[in-house]
Amino acid sequence: GKDRIIFATKEDHETPSSAELVADDPDDPYEEQGLILPNGDINWNCPCLGGMASGPCGEQFKSAFSCFHYSTEEIKGSDCVDQFRAMQECMQKYPDLYPQEDENDEKSSKDLEAASMEASAAKEEKASS
Repeated sequence: GKDRIIFATKEDHETPSSAELVADDPDDPYEEQGLILPNGDINWNCPCLGGMASGPCGEQFKSAFSCFHYSTEEIKGSDCVDQFRAMQECMQKYPDLYPQEDENDEKSSKDLEAASMEASAAKEEKASS
């Protein structure tokens, strides 16, 4: 199987460890690099994303997060409303995996969405002038 049981005696624990620490290899592709990789790409395996990049709404999350990350709009992410809406709609289909916040947090989420909508509307007005 996948597990291996090893029994250690009291004597085993009394002798000093002979393990050697190996310096981190900066070229190790599996080494945790943080959210943004040295080449500027998003590290979808970063534990800081809390697994959001995988799961049933992973693609929607990646689309929304990428859009926001690379957004050059004056109000960063204001061009990503559709991607965030798609992600939110997906997450609502899986309430067990993506629990909704309490009412106060839900209000903040709605405020954020309203602000994004206003920014989007302002952008459209500016573009049509």
